[in-house]
Parts: sequence; structure tokens; C-alpha cells
Amino acid sequence: MKRLYLLILRSYTGPALATFLIVVFVLLMQFLWRYVDELVGKGLEWNVIAQLMFYASFTFVPMALPISILLASLMTFGNLGERYELVAMKAAGISLRKIMMPLGLFSLLISAGAFYYSNIIFPYANLKFRSTLYDVRQKKLALNIREGIFYSGLQGFVIKIGKKEPDGTTIRKVMIYNHSQLQGNSKLTTADSGRMQQTADGNFMLLTLYNGINYEESGGRTDAQKLPFQRTSFTSEVIKFDLSQFKMTRSDDDFFKNAYYMLNVKQLAYSSDSLGGEVQQRVGELRHSLMGYYTNFTKTKLTDSRYNILPTAKEATKFENRTAADKKAIASLALGIAKNAKGSFDYNSQLIKEKVELKARYDIEWHRKFTLSFACFALFLIGAPLGAIIRKGGLGMPLVISVLLFVAYHVISFTGEKSVRSAVTDPWKGMWMSTMIFLPVGIFLAYKAGTDSTLMDSENYKLIFKKFLNTFKKKATSSK
Repeated sequence: MKRLYLLILRSYTGPALATFLIVVFVLLMQFLWRYVDELVGKGLEWNVIAQLMFYASFTFVPMALPISILLASLMTFGNLGERYELVAMKAAGISLRKIMMPLGLFSLLISAGAFYYSNIIFPYANLKFRSTLYDVRQKKLALNIREGIFYSGLQGFVIKIGKKEPDGTTIRKVMIYNHSQLQGNSKLTTADSGRMQQTADGNFMLLTLYNGINYEESGGRTDAQKLPFQRTSFTSEVIKFDLSQFKMTRSDDDFFKNAYYMLNVKQLAYSSDSLGGEVQQRVGELRHSLMGYYTNFTKTKLTDSRYNILPTAKEATKFENRTAADKKAIASLALGIAKNAKGSFDYNSQLIKEKVELKARYDIEWHRKFTLSFACFALFLIGAPLGAIIRKGGLGMPLVISVLLFVAYHVISFTGEKSVRSAVTDPWKGMWMSTMIFLPVGIFLAYKAGTDSTLMDSENYKLIFKKFLNTFKKKATSSK
């Protein structure tokens, strides 16, 4: 039995690992395609891109792990069934339950590892990934001054170069607008030629200009503040530009670590309880505030004798017996209090809605830590019996079935999560919806596979269809 179990495990681990790596690679390529506009043209170092892709690959594990388990279990038992190895094992007195036992235990081990990953590794990887992506997004495009185009990437300056020589440093027909003093185009420098070089540390760019003119127009708001126009010629001039703004600065991870997708189970539970307490407190304050508006209305008494209204709640009911002036005063008072109550209600209800939605996100992440583990085991319970029933190995049929099942699982999961975010259903119902559907299906398939069911046999369905047609024809002829 040990050799048999080792054979089954070797047949399973190879496809599972290969499928997992392929799915992660595909998702990583999709990530690069999505963010290619934010990565290209910024002069990022290779280690920054490698670090970003490394942490991004960890965030794809919750998507890649379930489908790899499903496909590997389908392929393993499909191959065993196609090569009649399952038939030989059953003929030797080994039940399908015993054949599935080593992979079932292995899947339970993977499920336990998936929970540890979701609770410990995933929040840290997500923190590093999002902080690095934020820094990359904030980084400016690399210095790239092209011919005949006004370049405004340098803060406080606009540069235009007529021509760049093949050596990459010599430039011709240079025009520089200096906006550093925020006075418009008051300073202009032109030159016939120049040389553009960076310092050794890359922090500054030295632009050496030859045979040029500086134009400066200093003006103020009054005539006394205005100075005469200045025109100065030079044979050589050096302008120093600060390039530190083009370097990527790393943000502190503490800036991101309190987000709901960066927390573990204990932290999520604490945050959710705190938000629940805030919601209850806000609801109590809103109820008390609305009751206060009603109380103030029923106890209001105006000092003017003409508008001596509402001295008691009992007298307030005798509205029809009052004068027109009293009725107008009462209506004006009631309208003002109603507007204030409505404004308070709208403000507090919006705050409550935001708190409830934020609490739902913490609850979603808390349940997601557990749903990944159960999803791995539930999809194994579907894939292994289904492979034994279909008896088709390779990548063709198992791949098609795996994709269809995983898409169905993902759609159900997304639907449940969206209903939780919209406060339509409870978090445990929405987040466990897909597992509650797929787990009974897996148990049913395991039972049918253990009894050698012809659930996926096309010939069996053809016989059932023929019997149905014959019965229908007999009924039709007897009715005639």
C-alpha cells in the first residue's frame, strides 16, 4: 500500500506544482499588462521591478492554489481511470475511498498551509506589494528631453532643444524658461549650443551653454516696483538642475499596515468589533437626537403673547382651534425643526453607512482567511471523484472541466462578496456561499464514484433518452 500511495502522490504533485506555477505566471503577465503604462519610461532599476513582481506573485496564490488542486486531482484520477489502473486497484480489493485517502490527507495539509499563508504571509506580501506599487506610481518619468519639444519635467523650468548630436551630450539651439520664481515667462535663456551631463552620483544635471543671451523682465504690481528689462550676453554659462525629484522614494510601511487587507485574523476581529461598537454608538446618538427634536417641538413656548404656543403636549393637539397667526408660527417652528432633524438624520445616516461598509470589508477579509482553506479541500473532493468518473487523463478534458468549475466557483464567491459589501446578506452567508454549494456536490460525486456510477457516461444518457422517446411514442399511439 505504501508504494501505491507514493505512486498516487507522485502522479498528483507533478501536475499540481506545474499548474500552480503556470497560473501564477499567467496572472503575473496580466499584472504587467495592466500596469505597463506606470512602469515604462520611469527608469526603474531592475531590482525594483523584480521586487514588485516577486511580491505581486504572492498575492496571486489565493487564485492559483484552488484551481491547481482541482486540475491536478482531475488529471491524476482521470489518468488512473483511462489506463485502467483504478479498475486493477478495485479488482485487488482496494476501494476508491482508500485510493483517495493519501491525496485527501495531502489536501488537508495544503488547506492548513493555506490558512497559515492567508493569515501570516499574505498580509505581509500584500503590504510590501502595495507600498512598492505606490512608490512606483508616484515616481516621475525619467529625464528624457527630445528634440523640438518643450520639456516641463524639471520643476520650475521649461526646456526646448533644437537638435541633439549623436554623442548624446552635445545640444544645439537651446531655449530655457525659468519659472522658479512663479512670475511667468519673465526669465528666458537662449544659446547656440551646449553640453548636457549628469554628476557622478546622478543627483544633478549640469547644462553648460555657449554663446547665449539671458533675458529678464522684473516687474511688480506698481510702477515703483517695476525694473527695466535686462539683456545679458555670455560666452559660457553653467546651469545646475536638481534630479532628486526623479528618484523613487520609499514610503514607510506603517502608512499602509492598518488597511483591512494587511491584517491577520486577530487584528481583523478586533477592528470589526470596534467598528461595530462605533456603529451602535452612532445609531444610539441618532435615535437620541431625533427624540430630542420631537421633545423640543412639543415643549416650545414663545415669549410673545401673540405666539404663546405649545405650552403643553395636550394643548398642542388643539391646532385647529388656534388663530391664523398661531398656526403660521407653529407651522414655521415645525418646519424649521423638521429641516434640522432631516439634516442631522442625513449626516448621521451617511456616517453609519460608511462605518457599516467598512466593517463589512473587515468581515469579508476575516472570512476569506478560512474560505481559502475550505475551498482547496472542497475542490479536491470535486476533482478526484469526477476524474474517476470521467476517466479521461491528459490536459484536454480535465482542463476544460477545471476552468468551467473554477469560473463557477469564482462567480459564486464574487456574488456573495458583493452582496456582503452591499449589506444585503450576512458576511458568513455571502463568503461561505460557494463552499456551501461545492462541498455537498463534492460529497455527492465521491459517493457516486465509490459506487461506480455512470454519471458521466454518454451511452447511459442515450439509453435514458431512447426510453423516454419510446414511452412518448407509445402514449401517442395509444391516444390515437
